[in-house]
Amino acid sequence: MTENGKPKYFTLMEELKEKIISGRIQPGEKLPSENQFTVQYSLSRHTVRKALSLLEQEGYIEACHGKGTFCSEKMRHMKKSRNIAVVTTYISDYIFPRLIQGMDNVLSEQGYSIILKNTGNSRQKEAKCLEELLQKDIDGLIIEPSKSQLSCRHPGLYENLEKYQIPYIFIQGIYTEMKDKPHILMDDARGGYLVTKYLLEQGHRRITGFFKADDIQGIQRHKGYVRALQEAGIPYDPDLVVWFHTEDRRSKPSMMVKEMVKTGSLPHGIVCYNDQIAVQVIESLEDCGLQVPKDISVTGYDNSLYAQRGTGITTIAHPQERLGEMAAELILEKINGVSEEDSKVERLIQPELIVRGSCRRLK
Repeated sequence: MTENGKPKYFTLMEELKEKIISGRIQPGEKLPSENQFTVQYSLSRHTVRKALSLLEQEGYIEACHGKGTFCSEKMRHMKKSRNIAVVTTYISDYIFPRLIQGMDNVLSEQGYSIILKNTGNSRQKEAKCLEELLQKDIDGLIIEPSKSQLSCRHPGLYENLEKYQIPYIFIQGIYTEMKDKPHILMDDARGGYLVTKYLLEQGHRRITGFFKADDIQGIQRHKGYVRALQEAGIPYDPDLVVWFHTEDRRSKPSMMVKEMVKTGSLPHGIVCYNDQIAVQVIESLEDCGLQVPKDISVTGYDNSLYAQRGTGITTIAHPQERLGEMAAELILEKINGVSEEDSKVERLIQPELIVRGSCRRLK
């Protein structure tokens, strides 16, 4: 017993715990060996071992066989840092600035700062971002998954987030095997349905779809396209669908448009994965001497600045800033311990069609 009446192992355990909590022992830092502790504190090895065992049981330290004992990385995240990590596929263009602005509107008001990263829609870069963030002081994570139609390559990193009790939510996409995790999505199948149905209502029958194959948004928008055709009694023709991937998104749509013109297989209308692809398609048609909507109708998706230029592109409204605000509100719920019963796992945003000058009614 020590002078305060507590067992020696308990006093040592409390002293080490206080050093860990105060930051004098940092997460990942190697602790002295049992022999070093016995000399430093004039204690038996059995007493030291008992104190370390209690700390390990409580998650303050981790013993690595053959390497020694380390302060747990979990401790990096035990103190409130007031930092939220935001990982998106892109940052500086398209809809992302307003999406991030929406998050900042809510988080800054609550005293949080954003740590911003982007993956370029690369699963390898996503893994690297997660590895880096696990070494930083963050209270939560908002993430747009990369190539969300494919299986997650690094589930262990998400398991580590849970191990360190860092809440995370997905936005704009989610891995199939992680659908039970909190997420906010557009109802993309409904959006794809609305733009296709609009073209059908304008008298178009031969409608081509340009869809992204490696993101779940593209798969869902394609589903909506198929449903609208089926409702109109038009057989689905896979030859009218152009699939592209992240790596060839800047070249394949344009190449395929020019091939359609060259072979005389141009449709009445084209449903595009998003506004960026719609602009690429329109520019390629103009390069071939065709006019939109005089010769062909084109739709986009997201209601980005691209869709609002000139006479505009018929598109689906994306509540960019509001989605960011919703994401921030949801991660704060998770940080504050709102139960799953009171906080839905899935929040689905309903799309809205915006009609502009890129489509015309067929006679």
